[in-house]
Amino acid sequence: MYFVYRSHYEGPLSKHVRHLPGVGVLDWFRRGWTVEDPERWIEDQLGVDVYGLNSIFEKAAQRHLAPPRDWQELRDLLREHLYLEGDPETHLRVTEHSVRAYTDDDEVELAYFFFDDEVPAAAPDRLAYLFQSWPLPAEVTAPDGPGAAFVPAVPTQQVMPPAGGAGASYAVLLTFYDGASIATTPPQVFPGVRLPGLAARLRDGLVAPGEPDPDWPPELQVLAALLDPADESIEPALRRANEWPGFYRTIWKPWPDLPDDADDPDPVAARRAALPPIPADRHPDRSLLLVSAHLAQLAIHTDEVFGFQQWFFFDDLWAGSHPHLAQSMLRYASHWDPFG
Repeated sequence: MYFVYRSHYEGPLSKHVRHLPGVGVLDWFRRGWTVEDPERWIEDQLGVDVYGLNSIFEKAAQRHLAPPRDWQELRDLLREHLYLEGDPETHLRVTEHSVRAYTDDDEVELAYFFFDDEVPAAAPDRLAYLFQSWPLPAEVTAPDGPGAAFVPAVPTQQVMPPAGGAGASYAVLLTFYDGASIATTPPQVFPGVRLPGLAARLRDGLVAPGEPDPDWPPELQVLAALLDPADESIEPALRRANEWPGFYRTIWKPWPDLPDDADDPDPVAARRAALPPIPADRHPDRSLLLVSAHLAQLAIHTDEVFGFQQWFFFDDLWAGSHPHLAQSMLRYASHWDPFG
């Protein structure tokens, strides 16, 4: 059985993965039915304290519930007795080979998944990213050719009009600034430009020097504004963005508004001055950044409690070389449930 915890408390990619060989999902829940200390047992088994999961085993002991005989009974018991924030009809999904749950701890959204061993191999376009560690593979099989045609399986949000070139670039921004912290920004697409040309394309999107389109997600606004005219790739701007003081959990506007009558010759400096200094518990030196020709990946450290948020930029050549991983990343940014 595989367990995945989608949690902002867990490492550079904000997820925790554990494999328990020789046990299926139904069997695992049945094993927990009679344990004396469910909270400790769960942490020993899964390697992490899973918010609310111990409730099903505690209710089983308190109410002398019979263990589930099949997955349908497990589904019914979980719907009635598992503690979740939200409606079990929409926040809990149980099938013959999986349990998928969505909740929050009053600070951030959380999701956790149990899969029988055969599930990941049967649905790699949905699950590959869940099992991916840092860093993502950067190689491209046909860097100078057309590559495999890549068509996103989920809706994407077009950032700019088509640039007129070949391919497309995608931005997967796994970021947040308040309790709504899963699938807050849909996957973004820049049609007609590949990653080597994205810096120039972002500069094209400035409505004035240092002034990106205000309708863009704040990460893209900051990234575009921090590009220097001589930057040939987005890597230098990503390094500057890592030092931008606005990427902290208590700041709701990392690209702050300025007064309507502001007439500052350097709008980037003015906005930086409008933000507080980088807090003591945010450590840009702990961030992880790798940029290759067709993939840029940044795990940006935001604070000691919630750890990291993730920015990924890739183009169709990289996606065509890693279609399952690319599709699963787009799904990951779109919905809490990879089968949603």
